[in-house]
Amino acid sequence: MDLSGAKAAKSRFKRVCVFCGSSTGKRNCYKDAALELAQELVARRLDLVYGGGSIGLMGLVSQAVHRGGGNVLGIIPRTLMSKEITGETVGEVRPVADMHQRKAEMARHSDCFIALPGGYGTLEELLEVITWAQLGIHDKPVGLLNVDGYYNYLLTFIDKAVDDGFIQPSQRHIIVSAPNARELVQKLEEYVPVHDGAIPRARWEVELEQQQQQQQQQQQQVVVLNTANLQTEIAL
Repeated sequence: MDLSGAKAAKSRFKRVCVFCGSSTGKRNCYKDAALELAQELVARRLDLVYGGGSIGLMGLVSQAVHRGGGNVLGIIPRTLMSKEITGETVGEVRPVADMHQRKAEMARHSDCFIALPGGYGTLEELLEVITWAQLGIHDKPVGLLNVDGYYNYLLTFIDKAVDDGFIQPSQRHIIVSAPNARELVQKLEEYVPVHDGAIPRARWEVELEQQQQQQQQQQQQVVVLNTANLQTEIAL
């Protein structure tokens, strides 16, 4: 599918993180949805951030965005590179140490999140960024591409959690869903976050900066201590 001639549409975002499976699934509608999403990203001149694999829906959406002229950033743990990358990669592939760093880097480089159909890994990534939004760590929109009702049961579960008092009604609106890419991206464009009981984002950022400074100070102290010990050994 040639996406280079797609009509441009203005967007509030620059980079979109897409969570999706390393499998294409058993039905063609999932592959079609991945290509449709890629087309929408290219049309809006949005860059792609994703899990770095070249197989499954990950491979389809990344290759289609790249062919359409979009920038692609793949972030993948080194231990998964031999499993999830086959053949030639597209765009920039950035290896990281582990799954935690992968998710943090994907979130840091993205302005919003979209989940295509996927399995455990996709759900885990999706629920983590939803939780971060609930806690106030970020206020970036989170969208479900609910292809042919794939996520209906998940949405029903979330509604049940709201009804039974485990999720605040205002926090139900953290998740935006739509059956097709164009409608979903438009909803994400119009999304307005609700900060109901969440810890202010600025506070999270201050605490994170303080933790990083403490870690740097501890590392410097270790270096100084090791240097002093080495000098003592040499003197002896």
